[in-house]
Amino acid sequence: MASGDRLLLLDTASLYFRAFFGVPDSVKAPDGTPVNAVRGLMDFISRLVGEYDPSHLACCWDDDWRPQWRVDLIPSYKAHRVVEVVPGAAPDVEEVPDPLEVQVPVIREVLAAYGIPVVGHPEMEADDVIGTLATGAGMPVDIVTGDRDLFQLVDDEAEVRVLYTARGVGRHERVDNAWVRAKYGVDAAQYADFATLRGDSSDGLPGVAGVGDKTAATLLGRFRDIAGVLAAASDPASDLAPGPRGKIKAAADYLSVAPDVVAVRRDLDLGSPDLSRPRTPADPDAVVALDGRWGLGSSAVRLVEALSGAH
Repeated sequence: MASGDRLLLLDTASLYFRAFFGVPDSVKAPDGTPVNAVRGLMDFISRLVGEYDPSHLACCWDDDWRPQWRVDLIPSYKAHRVVEVVPGAAPDVEEVPDPLEVQVPVIREVLAAYGIPVVGHPEMEADDVIGTLATGAGMPVDIVTGDRDLFQLVDDEAEVRVLYTARGVGRHERVDNAWVRAKYGVDAAQYADFATLRGDSSDGLPGVAGVGDKTAATLLGRFRDIAGVLAAASDPASDLAPGPRGKIKAAADYLSVAPDVVAVRRDLDLGSPDLSRPRTPADPDAVVALDGRWGLGSSAVRLVEALSGAH
């Protein structure tokens, strides 16, 4: 690792969804196809590369946005995002607006033309790819996402932080352990257990009935993790009030599987992808052709300049 090395990991779908809903749908290709998500994502990458000057860069991909192994453990996992579930048929299809769906293949072509690494893994979400790449990276890591699930990866000692885009890429927040503690009352390493206890409607996680943010944080403050909370609930001598004790015991089945669903995987075999930031497009002719076909205009120029460092 060279001095000054830094890895920028992009939760790609999180960003192109934000671009789609944030950039006017009047941004179209010459043939009328919407390209607001394409151009928006390109501009996000340009802005982030310009601001953080990473030596390494990866667009992490949802090869499987709703892995069956997670659904097997918690059937409600992301169920509200499924267009239609047909037993025994094709895999569940994520509800994506048609004007966005047509842009995803274009995004892949653009990333390939510029030489920006795209990393996915069969039966895994982008979160799991990010967790694996961030763990043991050997350099500071910035994870760009609007997804709170990834707060569990924040690690001050390993210099892993989240650039949280909930308020917009231009107004992102730099999330470290102090930020997580101030916001939720737990350490980042406890965030997955916190989310498991209180639930997360955006992921279809029911949580423990009657346990909200404050109770979840209090329980983890006293008993450290879910294993400690379960042990206290089953120990008649523990200092756990009857109310929370009953709620935890009633949710024992859920708590026996939910931690595996909520925990981001950090041990995937991703091979040895070269995540070096491209300084020039991998295929300049393809960049020109894509610009001509899709009308990428100033977004194409900005991305070339940002990657080269000419900003």
